[in-house]
Amino acid sequence: MKILTLNTHSLAEEDYENGLVCTAGAILKEQPDILAFQEVNQEAGQPLLPEDALKGYVPCAGFAGAVRRGNHAARLAALLREGGCPYVWTWLPVKLGYGIYDEGLALFSRSPIEETDQISLSRTRDYGNWKTRKALGIQVRAAGERTDAWFYTVHMGWWDDAEEPFKEQWERLEAGVREKRARGAVWAAGDFNSPAHVRGQGYDYVKSSGWKDTYELAGERDEGLTVQAAIDGWRERREDGGMRIDYIWCSDCVKAESSRLIFDGKNYPRVSDHCGIILTTGEPAYAGDKAMQQSQEEER
Repeated sequence: MKILTLNTHSLAEEDYENGLVCTAGAILKEQPDILAFQEVNQEAGQPLLPEDALKGYVPCAGFAGAVRRGNHAARLAALLREGGCPYVWTWLPVKLGYGIYDEGLALFSRSPIEETDQISLSRTRDYGNWKTRKALGIQVRAAGERTDAWFYTVHMGWWDDAEEPFKEQWERLEAGVREKRARGAVWAAGDFNSPAHVRGQGYDYVKSSGWKDTYELAGERDEGLTVQAAIDGWRERREDGGMRIDYIWCSDCVKAESSRLIFDGKNYPRVSDHCGIILTTGEPAYAGDKAMQQSQEEER
């Protein structure tokens, strides 16, 4: 199984259009089973996308909003479908970003989505507050069979934020997946805003909860530094040499064959202010031709 995570910083990048094409090209080549994205944006106020432009889209439970023209997830899904590798996907807006974007989370799967979930992580639920945080989850169906595994994409706050501390956000995530974790593996991938080298903060707290950092489990891995330059939120506290603040965590101990950076300028061009991670495991792939064929027949 392959899992890819990336904070896309979509629409905000200077060369966004080229980055979108590069992202699709890399995914078409790598064909991960699960894609976990953060900062998946659309311009607020744009016209709604018609249904025929939303192929493969599964609305998240509890989301009554709209997918609009220019939505990054919708555009990427269309490019992947045109490239012969269709995904099913879901998107959830979380807050108003930079005053102009519906900033959200997205999950893509090569197998049909069986169920969706959203978890409020922050104290505030004010859409206009940039500190509002949520997690988006999916359960998928492989080869026509429901799996017990859940996949979540998250974008967390900072450990030392007095208004919205990381510790509380992680505890809300833990509470939200507790029953699911008792039935099967739960994966949490994304931007955790917690440097791996800083002791006694977010990274250590997640590990102390029993979750496994798949980067550490991987038989093959690179330096893993997902932030290598100054970015929003870290301009005053970024460590020289880069930081590892993006992760793919699993509630179970899994066989992780390799963890490597992607979109770092070496393994595909940079497309965001973050590098992505692509994890290859010895777990069964959740993608399956029969499952996707069944999904496409249901869609028609």
